[in-house]
Amino acid sequence: MLDVAVVGASGYGGGELLRLLARHPRVTLRRAFSETYAGKPLSAGFPGWAKQTDLCFESYGDGAAAAECDVVFLAQENGKAMEMAPRLLEAGCKVIDLSADFRFRDTNLYESWYKMPHAASEANKKAVYGLPEIYGEAIRSAPLVGNPGCYPTAAILALAPLLHRRVFDPESLIVDAKSGVSGAGRAKFSLDYHFPEVAENVSAYKIAGTHRHTPEIEQVLSDWVGIPLRVTFTPHLIPMARGILATCYANLREPVNTGDLITLYEEFYANAPFVAVVSDPPPATKHTLGSNMCHIGLAVDKRTNRVTVVSAIDNLVKGAAGQAVQNMNLMCGFAETDGLDFGGLWP
Repeated sequence: MLDVAVVGASGYGGGELLRLLARHPRVTLRRAFSETYAGKPLSAGFPGWAKQTDLCFESYGDGAAAAECDVVFLAQENGKAMEMAPRLLEAGCKVIDLSADFRFRDTNLYESWYKMPHAASEANKKAVYGLPEIYGEAIRSAPLVGNPGCYPTAAILALAPLLHRRVFDPESLIVDAKSGVSGAGRAKFSLDYHFPEVAENVSAYKIAGTHRHTPEIEQVLSDWVGIPLRVTFTPHLIPMARGILATCYANLREPVNTGDLITLYEEFYANAPFVAVVSDPPPATKHTLGSNMCHIGLAVDKRTNRVTVVSAIDNLVKGAAGQAVQNMNLMCGFAETDGLDFGGLWP
């Protein structure tokens, strides 16, 4: 059994990590760090933990306690992980960061989008982008993984097989995605996230290529296809707690029927335990709620010679904590499905 720690454990992503790690058959959840709830039981931050554990939140301090663990998950806001990761790596810990600090190979790209200097460029050279379906082999030997963003996970998984076939127009990629409110994090208190503003309302935000997940999507898709790609990405906020539905479009260079592309996707994800290619019913956020699954459906519009690909994930599981645990499994030589082998909640 390996000892694991979660830093930033009182946020939504950290809370989901606690839930998944507590039931994992190969690790012991040893420490949970939260400055907000330091010294208090887990139930102070998450009432559902009442009578489930004696574990209490701790203050991170100088990081010595975290460095005693075999695996450390960093689930804080952008800018924190780059301060903590170097010491943890020096101590021999495997580190999985849920922020954006280690998602970009080029730290200049990070700095231009996140408007802060990158303080750990040497550590960043060791980082692998944590999308197992694309970078699984590299993740196995990585000491540091930059866990993908939730929108990029849904978009990349939807488009990667199509790009593999290379029958698309590279100038035509469009990602239209909707996310539940938990995607903003637990500490988001701005007016846009008040109940009267969100309820019975759907709104686009960060339009026209201004969302920070845009360069992340482009980096991976460009890497995968071998040529620079640009994506039109538009995120939307919808009035539900969790879930992402991404509807992606691409123009086809040659006539291809729906059945051929479905076969392509099924073959591409044949060894991916957390990706299901579905048709009836088509993907919906309720189908993946609480699970580490990504459901993908697609169809070709012969009239316009365009393909539509729809993917659904739980933004807190496959889009965050579940994918982080999946990465840990690969890094530690566990079965990829350990601690994640359950379906979604229904209804």
